Formats: sequence, C-alpha cells, structure tokens
Amino acid sequence: MSEKPIIALMYDFDHTLSPKDMQEYAFIPGLGIEAEDFWAECAQTAKEHQMDAILAYMFVMIEKARGKLLVTKDTLTALGKEVKLFPGVSTWFKRVNEYAESKGLVCEHYILSSGLKEIIEGTSIAKEFKEIYAASFCYDKDGIPVWPAMAVNYTSKTQFMYRINKGVLDVTKDKELNEYMPDDMKRVPFRNMVYIGDGLTDVPCMKLAKANGGYSVAVYQEKKKAANDMLKHGRVDYVALTDYSKGSEMEKVIFELIDSMAATDVIVKRHLKHLSDAESENI
Repeated sequence: MSEKPIIALMYDFDHTLSPKDMQEYAFIPGLGIEAEDFWAECAQTAKEHQMDAILAYMFVMIEKARGKLLVTKDTLTALGKEVKLFPGVSTWFKRVNEYAESKGLVCEHYILSSGLKEIIEGTSIAKEFKEIYAASFCYDKDGIPVWPAMAVNYTSKTQFMYRINKGVLDVTKDKELNEYMPDDMKRVPFRNMVYIGDGLTDVPCMKLAKANGGYSVAVYQEKKKAANDMLKHGRVDYVALTDYSKGSEMEKVIFELIDSMAATDVIVKRHLKHLSDAESENI
C-alpha cells in the first residue's frame, strides 16, 4: 500500500468523458444503420425477453454484425481509436495527478461504465486508468465473442466502489470483498472518493459516495437541467460542464476537493494519534 494517502476519481465513460455512446463512433456506422434504430432495437429486445439492458445491447451488437462486420476482441478494441473525447481530457489525468502529488496524495483513476470494456481499452486514455470496470465478452480461442463475461448496469456499478475502497480489485475475488475489514485498513476511504457521471444511471454511485463521506459531480454538455435537478435533490455535490481543460470549472472543483482531502487526512491522523495516546495511557 502507498505510504501516501490514496484518492480515487471514478468516471462513467459515455457522455462523461466522451460526447456520444462509444458504439456510435464506428461500430453502428459500420452496420449501415442509424444510432436511433440500433438503440430502439436494443430496447425492444430487452422488453421482449425481459433482459437486462446491458445484456440486450451486447446481444444485439453480435446479432446485427453477422455477415456485416467481423467482431473479435481485436476488432472491438480497434474501435476505441475512433472514440472522441471532451476538451481537455487528454491532458486531464497528468494535471490532476501532479496537483494531488503536490498535496501529498496519490491519485488513481477508474472507469465504472455500462459501455464496452474492449472499446474503452482501445482509446488513447486507457492507460490512465488503474482499472476499467465495464461490460465485456468471453472469447473463444480465435477471439470470437461467445458469451458475456461482465454486464455492468446502474446498480452493479456500486460493487466496484467497494472493491476500490477495500483494494480488492480482482472481480473474481468475491469472498475477500465481502469479508470484514476495519475502516483504518481500507485502501481508499470513501472520503477520498469522487464519482463523476452524467445521468440517472449514475445516481446509485453518486449517492453511495455522498452517503459515505465522498463526493459526486454531475456533468452536462449543453442542457444543464438534469444536472441541476440532481444537485437540488441532494444526489450530487457539484455540477460542471464536460470541459476538462486547464482552468475549467471541472478542474477547479477537483482541485478544491483534493485540497479538502489533504486537509482531512491531516486531522484524521491527528485524531488517531490522540486516540492511540489515550489508549496507551490507560494501560
């Protein structure tokens, strides 16, 4: 474990770091159909079969690609090169990491997304994340998807916050995740977490962060109403335009939260020292 306090910034992906759903950049155009028609078919499939929405879109991706696109792990990852990012995202992680380091903290970045992990892994920023938690396929020996390996919906996202909290990042380690761990042994306290997302599907993570002393930020592209509603209803702490450039409102919010986390770490350590002294003096 790092000797310095660790903070975790957790991001949704579509409409949070990137303007559109990731499938809309290259995959759906490659099918020769409109994005609206693709998502409508996903919704109809989910309703018809009473499927989880994430499993439905994964199923439709494979079905619609038959005879049109070769779908393998490599071709899906290659789609990530076409994904566009919001202003400032490409330099965001370096700036945040350096600022956190200047305050005596270590900053880690995580993706918690209902999008496709393989596509995210092909983006130019994939290397910036300690872990990418997203939907993914299981592949055969030829790299052909044969079954869903992971489906991440709006509620299952929350499990990854607990994994980050305890440092149990391997998704196969459920026993370790659910075992008792004293708060002072947890790798990333909730007070050192920030969740960043754009919509109602992010609310469970946003509220989990807030309820446990962490923070949440609702982002918006043009229309601010949905983000403002989440703020007014107590679901998030801040709202910010999807501009991650130097000097942006988003940067100001995150830097100020880093300042707060650094100060909180000092007073928590002081409290623990006083507590330890009190216990030793009573012996």
